[in-house]
Amino acid sequence: MDSAMDWHRARALLEWQVELGATDAVGDTPVNRYEVAATLKTEVAKPGVAAGPVRGPTTPRVDAVAEARSSAESANSLEALRTAMDAFPHCELKRGARQLVFSDGMPGARLMIVGEAPGREEDLQGKPFVGRAGQLLDRMFAAIGLSRGAAQVVDAVYIANVLPWRPPRNRDPEAEEIAMMLPFLERHIALAQPEILVAVGNISCQALLGRRGITRLRGGWAEAFGKPVMPMFHPAYLLRKPAAKREAWADLLEVNARLKGRT
Repeated sequence: MDSAMDWHRARALLEWQVELGATDAVGDTPVNRYEVAATLKTEVAKPGVAAGPVRGPTTPRVDAVAEARSSAESANSLEALRTAMDAFPHCELKRGARQLVFSDGMPGARLMIVGEAPGREEDLQGKPFVGRAGQLLDRMFAAIGLSRGAAQVVDAVYIANVLPWRPPRNRDPEAEEIAMMLPFLERHIALAQPEILVAVGNISCQALLGRRGITRLRGGWAEAFGKPVMPMFHPAYLLRKPAAKREAWADLLEVNARLKGRT
């Protein structure tokens, strides 16, 4: 190239060559590609060893569900279960959440409410159902004489979620995340020992019952982990659709009747 050629002229010449269809630059000296290929083949091949693709070390695939099950089953108390969940390394939601949201209310309560996953307020405070939806949930169960802050176990509720960490931007939990954390939920229920479960929302029904479609499921008793389950609308849905509170009230009365032994 002419040493006096400026940058603009050099670029114009290069663009002209590209337009003509040039795809490779030609060096000052010729290269025998057959010779280079033969050299590489000689260097890679070893006597008595067949040449093959070079692969790096592989990492064994982790069975996160099996590890969750083993960790959950080793917990013999709610506090031990909380510690095991907090130490569980395989759920990516943990990386984006501020803290674990384990439970609220009184362990040993006859009624256990299973929510979906923490939202922003829950992530900040470390307790389930503390935002607007949680306030509505409290009013709903107070209407049948139950409270998370009750002094007596007979009047108390216990609350937990399918997932203990907030999903980013409050998205729905993925099937893999639900499956991964389900052994912890099963152990949570076993240790809390409620008589009745209330599955709040679609995600809770998917985890407990293996089904979705809350508008079809609500109001009818089902069973999970040996416990009767009442699917109910999520209070966040009721805030958006106040007309659905009629069905929610019917479900609450059904739960109250079950607790009082009338069904």
